[in-house]
Amino acid sequence: MRIATMIGAVLAGVMIGGSEPARSEPVHAIAMHGKPALPADFTHLLFTNPRAPKGGKITYGVVGTFDSLNPFILKSMRTTARGIIDTEFGNLVYEPLMMRSAGEPFTLYGLLAETVEMDEDRTFIQYNLNPKARWSDGKPVTPEDVVFTFELLRDKGRPPFSTRLDRVEKMEIIDVDSVRFTFNDKSNREFPLILSMTPILPKHATDVDSFDQSSLDPPIGSGPYRVAAVEPGERITFERNNEYWAKDLPVKRGQDNFDQIVIEYFLSATTQFEAFKKGVFDVYPDGSATNWIRGYDFPAAKSGAVVKKTYNKQTPSGMYGFVFNLRRPPFADRNVRKALTMLFDFEWVNKNFYENVYTRTESFWQGSMLSSYKRAASAAEKALLAPFLDAVEPSLLDGSFRLPVSDASGRDRRIQRAAYELLVEAGYRISEGKMLDPSGQPLAFEIMTQNEGQEKMAIAYQRSLAPLGIEVEIRTVDDAQYQQRSQEFDYDVIIKSYPSSLSPGFEQLGRWGSAARDVPGSFNYAGVADPAVDAMIDALLNARELEDFQAAVRAYDRVLLSGYYVVPTYHLSEGYLAHWQRVTGPGGMTPLYGTYFPAWWDTSVK
Repeated sequence: MRIATMIGAVLAGVMIGGSEPARSEPVHAIAMHGKPALPADFTHLLFTNPRAPKGGKITYGVVGTFDSLNPFILKSMRTTARGIIDTEFGNLVYEPLMMRSAGEPFTLYGLLAETVEMDEDRTFIQYNLNPKARWSDGKPVTPEDVVFTFELLRDKGRPPFSTRLDRVEKMEIIDVDSVRFTFNDKSNREFPLILSMTPILPKHATDVDSFDQSSLDPPIGSGPYRVAAVEPGERITFERNNEYWAKDLPVKRGQDNFDQIVIEYFLSATTQFEAFKKGVFDVYPDGSATNWIRGYDFPAAKSGAVVKKTYNKQTPSGMYGFVFNLRRPPFADRNVRKALTMLFDFEWVNKNFYENVYTRTESFWQGSMLSSYKRAASAAEKALLAPFLDAVEPSLLDGSFRLPVSDASGRDRRIQRAAYELLVEAGYRISEGKMLDPSGQPLAFEIMTQNEGQEKMAIAYQRSLAPLGIEVEIRTVDDAQYQQRSQEFDYDVIIKSYPSSLSPGFEQLGRWGSAARDVPGSFNYAGVADPAVDAMIDALLNARELEDFQAAVRAYDRVLLSGYYVVPTYHLSEGYLAHWQRVTGPGGMTPLYGTYFPAWWDTSVK
């Protein structure tokens, strides 16, 4: 080991072992379950074109605003410019030790880490850095950078980055290119993969003292692009780094093809789509079935200059709906939450707003083998749930659970009667046209929305609740206020989306785990703190075999649905994407996680 490396490690407080640590066979990739699809000598990742031309430009359009280029701190948690680290557009500036494959449920291939070592029980992971890895200023990426990153994020970062070292017993710089993490008893089988996806920061170019403050200074990263121009809240421009260290690696072949990437910001979805129609930006993932049917009668779409693509989704439905804040008194009672869930008239909404194109969501993983929908609990699931007999409703245990199906009138008296009986059981009564709680206070709450689509759905829900004397106010706020109030849990009811993957894991702790309930900026919007939820998360995180993993997720699905934390609304079984012909992507089968923009290219470049 070089003397400078040893001194730097000691100063950083990193343990350098006196005895040689246990070694395992270095591998190019790791998978959560099973084996990676691609061998060590693979030439490129699935769903990329290794012969894609380089050059040209792409412009993306997003709704919102930004005031920072630092995605790692609480202050700018939801107002950081897109693209710095980005699951949709790619990690343009900062890169992780390993990168995810869009063609596999949860497999990571080496990036900053050329190879990794890990024992069968996953008690440690060692990253052997690629000696070619460089920051955008030409300096090498070192083990000291890795250690520095995790310690800085622990001290000044936001969740989930700030808690990653909670599961680490020690960090050791092994040699000039290797760093090892040994885990404690808080770890689980997924944690090494989560650790591997942490973006790494340059020690020599990061100001520790001001790190927890928002900044618009262009950062130095190891990624394929540099920040070229910033217009706060309106636009950010990235330019390709022609000296990018990983451009010839198989893991990056056929990607990062544009010389310039621009991300335009819009105040609303309406102005965003109007801008797309005019060619202001190039690709539009359309989440509105109504707009998909009605909105493409403009000249460019008619002439073929704008292309519409429909593809079958290969991922679970996820969950989108009204989220109750259990920190507020009305929602502490599960019977109240259940009654309010029953009163959302999906059939009326689907008929009157969306031309009956949506499917009612009745599982967090609907459309996949991980879903409990229409499946009776297996023996393995029942064993997991046995200590929590009251956590799952009988209909969710035997697979017969269905949300009420209305007559689409908006006033289905059969459903209203059933919901009313639940509220009476919880001590409520109607007096002078108002639903009153046991202390005589009205059952009233506010729904916070952030756009016209959410507001329209909230108004429909308000309409369904009114006949039972339930008072609902709707408050639509600007993006900045919405993000701030979400971060501080300052709401009664909020509309949120919970995307689901084929490999749910560590992120579930932040969404539903008890430890995240009172952490500002966490994604536990509902304020759930339930031992049954925690136990099911632990089971899915520690499952070794695929069958055990599927059983744990299904049991978890049943517990979440039985809690009535979210009023499920709807989902699409298809994905919609419109784009101008000046950009395109690889043809053939769609990746598991949808369109993979880092592999697109400019069609004008030959």
